[in-house]
Amino acid sequence: MKNSPLIDLQNVSKVYHTGHQQVHAVAEFTTTFDPGEFTVLAGPSGSGKTTLLNLIGCLDKASEGRILIEGGDIAQRSSRELAVFRLHRIGFIFQSYNLIPVLSAAENAEFTLMLQGVSPAQRRAKVLEILNQLGLEGLADRRPGDLSGGQQQRVAIARAIAADPAVVLADEPTANLDSETANDLLDLMERLNQEHQVTFIFSSHDQRVIDKARRVVTLRDGHLVSDSASN
Repeated sequence: MKNSPLIDLQNVSKVYHTGHQQVHAVAEFTTTFDPGEFTVLAGPSGSGKTTLLNLIGCLDKASEGRILIEGGDIAQRSSRELAVFRLHRIGFIFQSYNLIPVLSAAENAEFTLMLQGVSPAQRRAKVLEILNQLGLEGLADRRPGDLSGGQQQRVAIARAIAADPAVVLADEPTANLDSETANDLLDLMERLNQEHQVTFIFSSHDQRVIDKARRVVTLRDGHLVSDSASN
């Protein structure tokens, strides 16, 4: 018998009001995502990819429809409950990295664990192990400004996976990286997915990401236009 989906989107729409106009960023979107997926939301700029990722990540609320994560309807949670849920169950990787400039690589990677109340010794030990696995051995004490773009993105990945979230959401993770660095990071995330069962959902129009994903969900003007396994 098939297990319940990790994420269940049921007829989800998101409408933004700008002046007298309504913009349907996501329109009547229905699909599910299972644990262990390595999936990309594809489509041109303005297709609704980032909006959908924000809805799944509980950063925005749907105008219509239901979003269930791990069986729970997120619309039934208060803002405080959603903040706690994001902290413990959702990891984020942003195209601008969103690292804190005055903190070291290790301190940035520890940040979610610190908010969760994990002891300093425990979180440092865990983060150092993860940074080493991500090829950042010896760079734990460097601040973001002393790291390359690819190294900063690896720190962002470490921060996203350190708390063992149910899903990692990555918004255009290769946008600011050269081809070699982007390919290395995609290989790294694929390895985390295969070896550690980390669930990844990307938003991207980068063909490198689309080629690497095992499932491609394509949007256009907020609508789901195709959903297929790519390899």
